[in-house]
Amino acid sequence: MALKSTIFKANLSIADIDNSYYADHALTLARHPSETDERMMIRLAALALNAYQLQATCNGDGTLAFGAGLSDVEDPDVSLTDFTGRKRLWIEVGQPEDKPLTKACSKTDAVIVYPFNHASEIWWKGIESKLSRLDKVQVWRIPTEASQQLATLAERSMQLQATIQEGALTLSSQLGSVHFEPIRWK
Repeated sequence: MALKSTIFKANLSIADIDNSYYADHALTLARHPSETDERMMIRLAALALNAYQLQATCNGDGTLAFGAGLSDVEDPDVSLTDFTGRKRLWIEVGQPEDKPLTKACSKTDAVIVYPFNHASEIWWKGIESKLSRLDKVQVWRIPTEASQQLATLAERSMQLQATIQEGALTLSSQLGSVHFEPIRWK
């Protein structure tokens, strides 16, 4: 019998001072049985870091949503879709291979990758030259210590505040807070 995904609910209040974006998002995250709390929380942080695109790219008329995640490798971890149904932003977390990223570039305006674990540097050394030709791809490294701390904020029902200022994200809840600045690799 296959294991089912675990459902998490998050009320996320975003104050993105850098981009003048302030909004509350009621989110549902389905965590695949093989997904860790760390990876799930990186997906949530990636959504918070890019939520301003709802206004900047879609003039408020779009949908920012979690994809099927590990359940479907053809679906982004997070995506922004405009009112016409066109994907405007494709976000992957972890260490995807270059072929799915190349394919994603043909389906969207921009692709952002957030590698986060201790093996990210090794992954980057192996894939950097392959991604250099993909103009639509950005790679932002989440520090390993911060990603591990994010996992401690995971609860089945979360009340989170995200503040983005000077490129850094502070994600906090009743369990504590995590502050980090993603490092741009590409």
